[in-house]
Amino acid sequence: MSLIEDGNRDGDGGTDGGGDGSADGGGDGGRGGPDGLPRPGRAARRPGKGMLSRRRHRERTPLRIRLRRNRGRRLRRLLHAFLTLLATLCAAAVVAYHLTSIPKPHPETVTQSTVFLDADGAYLGRRGPVDRQDIPLSAVPRHVQEAVIAAENRSFRTDSGISPKAITRAALATLTGGDPQGGSTITQQYVKNALLSPEHSLARKAREALIAIKLDRTRTKDEILEGYLDTVYFGRGAAGIQSAARNYFGVDAESLTVAQGAALASILNIPSYYEKAGSDPKVTAKLENRWEWVLDAMAASGSITAKQRAAARFPAFRFYPPGETEGQRQYLIDVAAKEAADRLGITEDRLASGGYSVTTTFDLALQDSATQLAQKHPGGKKDVRVHTAVVGMVPGDGAVRVLYGGSDYARQSFNDAVSGAVEAGTALDPFSEVEHAGEPLSKLLKKPAPTPLELASVYATVAADGKYTGPYTVARITKEGRTVYRARPDVRQVLDEKEALVAGARSGAGPTPVAVAVDADADADVDIDADVAAGSAAVKGFALAGAGGGITRRTVWTTGYDGRLALTVALFADRAGSKKGTTVPAQLPNEPSPTEFAQRVAAGIWDAATSQGEAKGQSKGESKGASESDAAN
Repeated sequence: MSLIEDGNRDGDGGTDGGGDGSADGGGDGGRGGPDGLPRPGRAARRPGKGMLSRRRHRERTPLRIRLRRNRGRRLRRLLHAFLTLLATLCAAAVVAYHLTSIPKPHPETVTQSTVFLDADGAYLGRRGPVDRQDIPLSAVPRHVQEAVIAAENRSFRTDSGISPKAITRAALATLTGGDPQGGSTITQQYVKNALLSPEHSLARKAREALIAIKLDRTRTKDEILEGYLDTVYFGRGAAGIQSAARNYFGVDAESLTVAQGAALASILNIPSYYEKAGSDPKVTAKLENRWEWVLDAMAASGSITAKQRAAARFPAFRFYPPGETEGQRQYLIDVAAKEAADRLGITEDRLASGGYSVTTTFDLALQDSATQLAQKHPGGKKDVRVHTAVVGMVPGDGAVRVLYGGSDYARQSFNDAVSGAVEAGTALDPFSEVEHAGEPLSKLLKKPAPTPLELASVYATVAADGKYTGPYTVARITKEGRTVYRARPDVRQVLDEKEALVAGARSGAGPTPVAVAVDADADADVDIDADVAAGSAAVKGFALAGAGGGITRRTVWTTGYDGRLALTVALFADRAGSKKGTTVPAQLPNEPSPTEFAQRVAAGIWDAATSQGEAKGQSKGESKGASESDAAN
């Protein structure tokens, strides 16, 4: 045996080594070590099945432990993600804030109506697409401002323009499909009402918040409150505090009391519901509870004193919806609007949306009295329509105080008092011997069918000793507190004083007459009740005239005057003509007696005017006495 073979034998595992040996002695059989001793083989080190199972069990760490070991790393990752998201959102908000501009108010919030007032400043009505007029915050009493803040947003003076709680509530309502939620701050409400569309979406809500913040940073609180008060809806068709004051209480905003201001502030919560306050007992009671809550908040904040709180009484509201006499006012507004537009040199459409305040010459209390008296006529029979027209004006001035032109504006917008051509009959006979009448009286005296307004101006000339003044209905026009027009009556001497006196004597109508002068035809119809004939001096001072006589009477004129008022009542009838849309004169019904009815109307208006004049004179006297007493003290 060679040495090589001997060495290979040593390297083979044989039965002692347990298997084939590897070249480096690490095989299964185990190669002998340097010292010639066999190394333990792999078979000697391989564990049994039980040992493998225990090793695998030790190597597979439970999920709970693994999560615990990785918790810190996971939290760090979440924190990094949250901070990244927060930074991104903040950056986006900053960018959005700078890119967001404050939009201009939409057209309907800047469009204003033109309002009409009577001679004493009482609200008559309006013209325009919306019932709204801008006024400066200085024209709104402080207690009214504080009432709105107490009712709508008590932190208004100090907040940043938004309410995070309200925004979250609105967002949740939008996402879940719940009832729409509005912004709770006054700034957000102003942005929503005046600057943005009324849609309900998250995008609009986010934009509303950004604009509110920007508005709060770029404008003063007073500027925001002024814009809000000029645009917020109060019900009854009124947008803004000025229109609301007139619609609910018949006064300007600057005249609102503490109680009235708190009531309007309370209405803002649900204006479409509370607008019936004063006419619906249930609504009124509910509003009164909220009114008490607003006043208590004002007293707690020091906006009003404890004495003012104790003295406050729930105010009386104008009735809503308007009654029948409200509809009559459209006749007055028609005439005044046309005249105002002519005086300003603009169209009636421009006047309606121009935000003007038109003070008319009308006496609203006297007008309502005339309406109630004139509407007592039962009307004609079959196809005959009876018309009553009333005109009262100031002699020597031309200011029209009363103008009744029809019974129902909705059915007849035509104004009989201004545009109705009424057969004169004997109404102008007292002027038949006048030789030197100036213009325009001479033309009026030749008219066979003057309007009631024209006939009233003729007798007003007599009452003013021959001085003619054109009738007018607009005394003053203002815009934003500045007077843009003031009436200046054009007085002309058109009759000699002696001729005026003779004409007045022939008519039997004044000044302050004591007997009724009637034409021969009219005399047959006169049948005045004993109480009227004996009890009213005014009836005894009115002249009767007309066209037709007896049972064929077509028109009746009743006229009376003194130095303060010239009053004319016209009664006439018509029926449908042969052509569509035309009418022809008709005979007045005999029941009730047309002359008696005309005199009743005239007497009632005259008595109301006299009583009203005495009351005003007494009030002025008391005011003067009080002023003198104060000055003495």
